[in-house]
Amino acid sequence: MVTDEQLDRYRVEGTLVRVVRDALEMNDVIGYVVAWDDSHMLIRKENRRVVKLPRVYTVVPADGPRPGVV
Repeated sequence: MVTDEQLDRYRVEGTLVRVVRDALEMNDVIGYVVAWDDSHMLIRKENRRVVKLPRVYTVVPADGPRPGVV
């Protein structure tokens, strides 16, 4: 699970992030961290739509390599 400190750093720096949900790259959500609570996070996509996702997913900077999912 992604920590509050990581999410806050991504939000403050305005880092474009990739949320890896499963093994298929086409199911990734790419956007900016907007807000979060204990169990969910809000990601604003490039088209300005907001997606609410559980915090159990892997969150990495979008310009880095995509991690493998087991």
